[in-house]
Amino acid sequence: MSIIDSEVCAASTVDVEPAVALFRSLGDPARLAIVRRLAAGEARVAELTRDLGLAQSTVSSHVACLKDCGLVAGRMEGRRVFYSLARPELLDLLGAAETLLAATGSAVVLCPTYGVDGQVEAC
Repeated sequence: MSIIDSEVCAASTVDVEPAVALFRSLGDPARLAIVRRLAAGEARVAELTRDLGLAQSTVSSHVACLKDCGLVAGRMEGRRVFYSLARPELLDLLGAAETLLAATGSAVVLCPTYGVDGQVEAC
C-alpha cells in the first residue's frame, strides 16, 4: 500500500508506520544535516564532523542510525569508511521537501507543535 492511496480505506495507523519511521529518521537536525551533506557526495565521519561542526560521537551515532534505516551505506577503502546515500530516491524526497517548504513559507516553522521550538524524537 502506498502512503497516498486513491481509494478510500479504513483509517489505520498501521498502514502509515513505515512512513512515520522514515520521517522520524530524517526528523533529527543532525541526521538531516548528514543526509543533506551526503547528497553532495560521499564522506568519512571525520569530514562530516568538520563540515557540520558536530562532535565525532554524534556523527558516528547518527550515521549508524541512518545505516540501520537503510538510508546510508558505507564503502570500505583500506581502513577508511566512506559513507553515501544508499537510495537515490532520497534526493527526490529532499527536493520535494524543499519545494514544499518554499510553497508554505514560514507556516511549518511557526507550527506550535513541530516548528523550530517543537520537540523531535531521537533515534
